Amino acid sequence: MNVCLLNDSFPPVIDGVANTVMNYARIIQEMPDAEVVVATPRYPDVDYNCYPYRVLDYPSLDTSKLMSGYRTGYSLSIKEINEIAEFGPDIIHTHCPAASALMARILQYETGAPVVFTYHTKFDVDIERAVGEGLLKKETIRIMISNISACDEVWVVSEGAGENLRSLGYQGDYRVMTNGVDFPCGKVPDDQVYEATKDYDLPEGVPMFLFVGRIMNYKGLPLIMDAMNILNRANMDFRCVFIGGGDDLEGLKAKAEEYGLSGKVIFVGPVHDREVLRAFNTRADLFLFPSTYDTNGIVVREAAACGLASVLIKDSCAAEGITHKRNGYLIEETAEDMAALLKEVCKDLSEVRRVGDCAMDEIYISWEDSVSRAYERYCVIRDMLEDGTLTRRRKHKSDYLIEAAADVSEVLSKIISVPRNIRQTITGDLHRLYEGMMANDD
Repeated sequence: MNVCLLNDSFPPVIDGVANTVMNYARIIQEMPDAEVVVATPRYPDVDYNCYPYRVLDYPSLDTSKLMSGYRTGYSLSIKEINEIAEFGPDIIHTHCPAASALMARILQYETGAPVVFTYHTKFDVDIERAVGEGLLKKETIRIMISNISACDEVWVVSEGAGENLRSLGYQGDYRVMTNGVDFPCGKVPDDQVYEATKDYDLPEGVPMFLFVGRIMNYKGLPLIMDAMNILNRANMDFRCVFIGGGDDLEGLKAKAEEYGLSGKVIFVGPVHDREVLRAFNTRADLFLFPSTYDTNGIVVREAAACGLASVLIKDSCAAEGITHKRNGYLIEETAEDMAALLKEVCKDLSEVRRVGDCAMDEIYISWEDSVSRAYERYCVIRDMLEDGTLTRRRKHKSDYLIEAAADVSEVLSKIISVPRNIRQTITGDLHRLYEGMMANDD
């Protein structure tokens, strides 16, 4: 099977979805009779030849200041579309509803291959951060929902993610396909834990709380800081470690200073060494993840791989599969509730470790198992296409423009004499026409 994976983020940008695509590509490439190509927007001065699978980078625009470091791919790029079409994908799997989904739709017309879309992230939150509330946000969401609805099968990483997608206007079916983690199951040996954490003030017997991820306030980080302030005022000794970087890091540090927590709250910064991250998860007593933004929370399962239980917001997506005081802890979305729970459970850390062991046994899933399940579904979708049982959705107005864009791409690619600036002008006009049509697409 030839699999084309598309996503708008990939190293040097590291996030949960980029991590997902890298693991999909790595594991599928290792399967017998399977080939992978990953298509992603190009970042300057990056070598894409260092992966064990092919990475095809296509032109991009610098929107890093607007989109927190992300570039926007130019998905009507003729050369790369034709290269992927020549690869002959059996499955096109897009992990982003923007540029990647548009390219997937053109490739579907070119190749006839079915398109799978995975909904990882509440993209309406990211859109609001970039453009604010109002008509622009509404129309951007509408375009993305139209792209998602054009796919042959839609996957979500949790039931909560599916409900969020429906709340944005998606009306089709979806299938829950849980992501895995690349941590092996098991704790890191004591000597490795010591080596990774020796430079930080982490006394034995003092409860250590951990957060790993992008330092963004919408992940519930102010709630953590307020809870730490409550514990500190109650004269409780603890350490709270934040690993990661992000737009709100300096504000969080300032809040720690304001609360007088500089001795108890530790900011490690980004850590890319997976073994060091495993060591911190093994050393911690509880993982704090009060996010209602995340649709799955891979970091929660990474913690579980190390026998570390998480504190989560009741009814959040990240809390799916968690039973309170069995394989994790559930709280209301308040600092007071988090502080009260931490004071209670830290009286018996041996019980906390038992809950962590249950998390390891019950919610851990490896990427190998997750991707194998996805690959099995790819095979089912391919068989359904071949025997005619794959139901194709009705065409929207924008589909005809997609077909026209693909035809123009093919023609222009064969006319060597057409200057590059003219080709870019034509495809640019098509892109703008597409956006205008999508805004009026029923």
